[in-house]
Amino acid sequence: MNNVQWKKTFFLNGQEYYIDKSQTLFDIISYFNYNSSLFVLEYNNFICSKTNWNKITICDNDKIEIVTIVGGG
Repeated sequence: MNNVQWKKTFFLNGQEYYIDKSQTLFDIISYFNYNSSLFVLEYNNFICSKTNWNKITICDNDKIEIVTIVGGG
């Protein structure tokens, strides 16, 4: 039997993280407790619609950037 551990690296806002099971963008956002109404998500240099967060599985070396929306005047 193969005992090789499954582990993937991803980057969130420039910080390196590791996962040891399959995770979607939605899983990551939920884990870090982000309020999804207050940011835009960039996935591998492309803006990613909320409707796709549950469909995209994190792959090795993916880059996720959270751009928060700030109001003011």
